[in-house]
Amino acid sequence: MASLKDLRVRINSVKNTRKITSAMKMVAASKLRRAQEAAEAGRPYAVRMERMLGNLASSVAGTAGAPKLLAGTGKSDVHLIVVMTADRGLCGGFNTNVVRSARQFIRELETEGKTVKLLCVGRKGRDQLKRDHADKIVQSYEGLARKGADFANADMVAQKILADFDAGAFDVCTLIYNKFQSAIAQITTRQQIVPFPVPAVSVEANAGPKALYEYEPSEEDILTDLLPKNVAMQVYSSMLENDASEQGARMSAMDNATRNAGDMIKKLTLVYNRTRQAMITKELIEIISGAEAL
Repeated sequence: MASLKDLRVRINSVKNTRKITSAMKMVAASKLRRAQEAAEAGRPYAVRMERMLGNLASSVAGTAGAPKLLAGTGKSDVHLIVVMTADRGLCGGFNTNVVRSARQFIRELETEGKTVKLLCVGRKGRDQLKRDHADKIVQSYEGLARKGADFANADMVAQKILADFDAGAFDVCTLIYNKFQSAIAQITTRQQIVPFPVPAVSVEANAGPKALYEYEPSEEDILTDLLPKNVAMQVYSSMLENDASEQGARMSAMDNATRNAGDMIKKLTLVYNRTRQAMITKELIEIISGAEAL
């Protein structure tokens, strides 16, 4: 049985931990509001841009003048996976879920005989993947979302992706990140950004009259100009979603840690009081026994 001093030290230690987790929960809650607003504000632009490019790409795909970012290299032998995680931990399964999805995707591609390369955005993802796939990591970034998602940092990552694609370093690029759903729920998402995925057109969509558009300049010129910007926009959108997801996961994890610390303090206090009462009773029995012996 632990001594009273050991129990007091442990209770004080858990109380200090509860103060830290409670403070981290409040900080994450304040950051979550701003990050959630930024993510929700960025979604309409990213979705509509992708939809508009999809409409253009469906009419240009397969033609001789199709841009390289749309047509691709004509093969899918080398895949670049952009793994987006946080630089810090203490956010539940936020980082682990992304890394688990990346490892599963790597296994799937290697089973098909594909070559895999990794670009890590966030220290936690790099550190976990480095254990098994250090030879596949071609670039890693840290601190890009330290003060929230920033388009300049997203554009830097996008320019790296585009430069490697132009150099023929890979054929297909896929983002893996957490999409924000709520403070307690994040959806691990895979999104192909290179080459641009042409949406499948259903039979119902082709039925009936359709609007005719004339583009100036040509559709090929518009796509050539907008597809690189779409890569940067999709990277930026995923960083916004990741930032909001990280803060929500951290707030939820710190809330659970604070509750668990409170429960542990109650249990330790009960053990402390019982131990103290037992020692007092034992001392009284010894005093009474000694007095009766006299």
